[in-house]
Amino acid sequence: MPEPFGRQSFDNAEKAVAALQVLYDRNTKFLRDSFAALAAGGDSSKRYRAFYPEIGVTTSSFTQVDSRQAYGHMPTPGHFATTVTQPDLFETYLIEQLRLIMRNHGVSVTVSESTTPIPLHFAFLEGTYVDGADAERIKRPIRDLFDVPDLDGTDDQIANGTFEVAFGEPRPLAPFTAQRIDYSLHRMTHYTATSPQHFQNFVLFTNYQFYIDEFVARARDLMENGGEGYTEFVEPGNVITRSGQSAPSEGVAPQRLPQMPAYHLKKPNHGGITMVNIGVGPSNAKTITDHIAVLRPHAWVMLGHCAGLRNTQALGDYVLAHAYVREDHVLDDDLPVWVPIPPLAEIQVALQEAVAEVTGLSGYDLKRIMRTGTVATIDNRNWELRDQRGPVQRLSQSRAIALDMESATIAANGFRFRVPYGTLLCVSDKPLHGELKLPGMATEFYKRQVAQHLTIGIRAMEKLAEMPMERLHSRKLRSFSETAFQ
Repeated sequence: MPEPFGRQSFDNAEKAVAALQVLYDRNTKFLRDSFAALAAGGDSSKRYRAFYPEIGVTTSSFTQVDSRQAYGHMPTPGHFATTVTQPDLFETYLIEQLRLIMRNHGVSVTVSESTTPIPLHFAFLEGTYVDGADAERIKRPIRDLFDVPDLDGTDDQIANGTFEVAFGEPRPLAPFTAQRIDYSLHRMTHYTATSPQHFQNFVLFTNYQFYIDEFVARARDLMENGGEGYTEFVEPGNVITRSGQSAPSEGVAPQRLPQMPAYHLKKPNHGGITMVNIGVGPSNAKTITDHIAVLRPHAWVMLGHCAGLRNTQALGDYVLAHAYVREDHVLDDDLPVWVPIPPLAEIQVALQEAVAEVTGLSGYDLKRIMRTGTVATIDNRNWELRDQRGPVQRLSQSRAIALDMESATIAANGFRFRVPYGTLLCVSDKPLHGELKLPGMATEFYKRQVAQHLTIGIRAMEKLAEMPMERLHSRKLRSFSETAFQ
């Protein structure tokens, strides 16, 4: 192991995070160097280990803090701690969280080594290629020599509210442990073909490539014309086009797109917009939000197509979800279906204002093209082929106005992970009324409606980005005993 790292106390958030960075860099370098030495024929009779850094905070007072903000304070006196990974990536986030705790409780924070080993797989730098021949030169199994990812401690118990603190152990300070975060960061790169460092705090999800094509065209045009506040546009393969450029200056596009490609219109401090094509279905929706949640974004919104369920709706109308029927089933074990998923006023207002601004309609006239109501999400794409007394009756009783396969999953995971969420869908067909697009109609519909829908989504996210974060992050999403970190 590396030399022991003595516990250090800090009254300054920036210095505390700098210490985390030094400790993390030293310990991951030790593991990489040890692996390289073994691959070169080094001593395989030893076991090599290094630990994640840890932040600890202790408060002994029941004094009420300013609880108008949803996070930044401990619920009760006690000792709280969390392991930390990749502090360079989370630097701004960590500094903000520690500043709030220091301000609200008047306490210092400690930086030390945890008792959680860093798996070798998570110690390699992003993009590292390990030659199979190197591993073959090591005569013993890798898990005999290094720690490997431990799924027994990589779960969502803290976020789910089911974590039980053992006697004498600290209470959780953050919703995710370091190993859980590392797991998601690696999965994110795999699914989206972009680095986690490029993800922005305002995320748009879509279930159609049409939206991505429109987003890419606009982003490239923005870059060529100076950016208008956006500094870079990043595409799969970490292909980067900077403001003022008409073509990418670095990165290599993948030979084929990944499962859920991501595109990032960047601003300083991750203040821009990320858009992800999640494809169709609740499984993908859960998978990608499970992973993006560890980046602690400020908001995510679903933009996509849906089935209109009311005769009064027309193709191209918008649906602003204010409730959800959850028949997606992928989150039933983590978030029971009896848990209500409330609408968040800040997101709802931003989306409605964006619709009004882009369409030029307001007040009573806005009702002609947009309806607010319940969205049902189902895991059976061919639900309309079932006995109509089943799904149709449930949809009617729930007062649903639209149906899709992703929105409730994204909203429910936003609720579960305390990420502000919303949904704005566009009616693309009306299966209950036999109203489907004829050949040729589809192309024209998508060309016209996707452009306007995306404009609305971008405008809504820009509105949210202009909002103070203490206003955007809602106390509605916090449970009885919450972590101090966002």
